[in-house]
Amino acid sequence: MFNNFLASLRPTPITEAPETQRRFPRRVADRCVAVVHGQTFPVQNWSFGGVLLAVDERLFGSSQEIETTLKFKLRNTIVDVNVRGHVVRKSAGQVAIAFEPLGKTIRRTFQQVIDDAVASEFATSQA
Repeated sequence: MFNNFLASLRPTPITEAPETQRRFPRRVADRCVAVVHGQTFPVQNWSFGGVLLAVDERLFGSSQEIETTLKFKLRNTIVDVNVRGHVVRKSAGQVAIAFEPLGKTIRRTFQQVIDDAVASEFATSQA
């Protein structure tokens, strides 16, 4: 009986991967910066749902509404994407912003950034 009690206290192994909370995969390899209120900040990662900025978190308030311009460096050009969102998380040196629902034009531009990155990776692999 005592062994059964001890066995019940041990954590049970997880046999299946837990479901992720992310709706969209994060992109980390793209060359990108964010401009907020005229200041430029590095982007740690981004997705169709939001962006994680490397920034002094004291510059932003919790749940603050943010208008930002993401600037992506593609092979032949720089693409600007204007998005609105709000701060969802702050930690030491980071601020996470969740985007408002994206329109077709912004989604198409984000997809163009992804397609350019894939084409660039393919060209590099063929060299």
